[in-house]
Amino acid sequence: MSDSRDTSRTVVNVYVPAYQKEQWADHADDLDMSQSEFVRTMVQSGRKGFESAHEEPTSEGPNPGGNALETRVLKLLSNDTYSWDELLEAVNEDIETRLDEILEDLQSNNRIRYSGRHGGYTVVGGGE
Repeated sequence: MSDSRDTSRTVVNVYVPAYQKEQWADHADDLDMSQSEFVRTMVQSGRKGFESAHEEPTSEGPNPGGNALETRVLKLLSNDTYSWDELLEAVNEDIETRLDEILEDLQSNNRIRYSGRHGGYTVVGGGE
C-alpha cells in the first residue's frame, strides 16, 4: 500500500503573546531545537504523545522533520539496550517530567490553575 500523503512543506502562522514566544524560543534553545522544530514537536506530542513520531514524513534540507525524538532515542541507546516497551516508557517519562515541570512553573507564576469545576487546568483569568 503506497503512502499518498502530501509531504510538501507549508507555512503555518500562529499568533501568541510576545512573552510566550520568548519562552518557547528559550525552551527550544535549551533543547537544542529550532523554534519550528520545537512548536512542531510540542503540537505532535500534545496530539499523540509521540505515538506516531515514526510516521512523520521526511524531506530534504537541514532538520526536515525535527529530530528531538531521534536524538533522545540515540542518546538512550548509546548507554544501554532497550526493548520497544522500555524505549516507549523512557521517552514518555521524559515528556511527563517536562509537562509536570511546565505545569508547576505556570502555576507558581499564577498563569494557570487546576479547576475541579472545569475538570482540569485552566488559564488564570479565562485566557483567550
